[in-house]
Amino acid sequence: MPLLTNDNQSCRLHLEPENPQRLASLCGRLNEHIQQIEKRLNIKIQNRGSVFTLHGDPVTTTIASQILKGLYLLSDNNESLSPDQIHLIIQEHLNIESSDKNIQEQAQQDVQLIRTPKCSIKPRSHHQNEYVRAIMRNDINFGIGPAGTGKTYLAVACAVEALVNDRVGRILLVRPAVEAGEKLGFLPGDLAQKVDPYLRPLYDALYEMLGFERVAKLIERNIIEVAPLAYMRGRTLNNSFIILDESQNTTASQMKMFLTRIGFGSTAVITGDVTQIDLPKGERSGLVHVSSILTDIQGICFSYFNAKDVVRHPIVQRVVEAYDEHDKKSISSLKPNDNKDQERVNERDS
Repeated sequence: MPLLTNDNQSCRLHLEPENPQRLASLCGRLNEHIQQIEKRLNIKIQNRGSVFTLHGDPVTTTIASQILKGLYLLSDNNESLSPDQIHLIIQEHLNIESSDKNIQEQAQQDVQLIRTPKCSIKPRSHHQNEYVRAIMRNDINFGIGPAGTGKTYLAVACAVEALVNDRVGRILLVRPAVEAGEKLGFLPGDLAQKVDPYLRPLYDALYEMLGFERVAKLIERNIIEVAPLAYMRGRTLNNSFIILDESQNTTASQMKMFLTRIGFGSTAVITGDVTQIDLPKGERSGLVHVSSILTDIQGICFSYFNAKDVVRHPIVQRVVEAYDEHDKKSISSLKPNDNKDQERVNERDS
């Protein structure tokens, strides 16, 4: 239940044209969508038919009104709204509200919509929009930030769009096969099957954008290729869209090897989260290393994300913020002579 104070106000919203089916889709089963908006924005929403009354902070009720209008427009497509869609719409409006006014106007005027055969993808924040713009303009692009910020998903979407529009001839999905803290043991099967568990997030995005059967055919024809990072040595990749995922788990020499594989007509996107490095102790991350030496090279762009860009469940954003705050406290508590520890923490935060 939202906490009502003396600073709260009420505003009235009438959604037109009136349509019971669209209203049912907007409100959700047992008003679950309305409750989701109430909980997220700390307001109270009451409705009688298409007339909604919102109680809460003036700024927040204004945002909630915009969200309800946007959701009602979406419901006109005869689609059933899901909690995921509600979350994304809320996140998008909150990001716009918290951004600078000039950034907001630019984002509204120049959103980089990505069109794929199964769906169109719209960046959900200013950083995401700039990331997509960078991918379209540069040969090598780095997306660095916490989990859930859309780094890999948007890279796959750009790759699919480029393939469908014949801007590239194939897509390569690359990932270092580093175990995330646990021993996986022997994995049976051929090369693709051994790497499959590591590339599942990339596959899921491809299935959503191209469909299961089409992805299977493209893999069979080697137009979509799956490869562990170690097998990239010695190759030259022309007319390709290459995605290196989880790049924080590359070594400095592996990162250099990968970047020197890029051929004519190719685009490379390297994604990673420097707070989740699974390399052996003492091994420096190639992503941390490269971000300190390639920042001023033309044709290479670095895009950085933060907790506000998280587009997963709201609690993921709070988890990321909590870890960031803990890391800051850890840095401030280090002794002056703890140089090695200081360097390691700085690498994670850089």
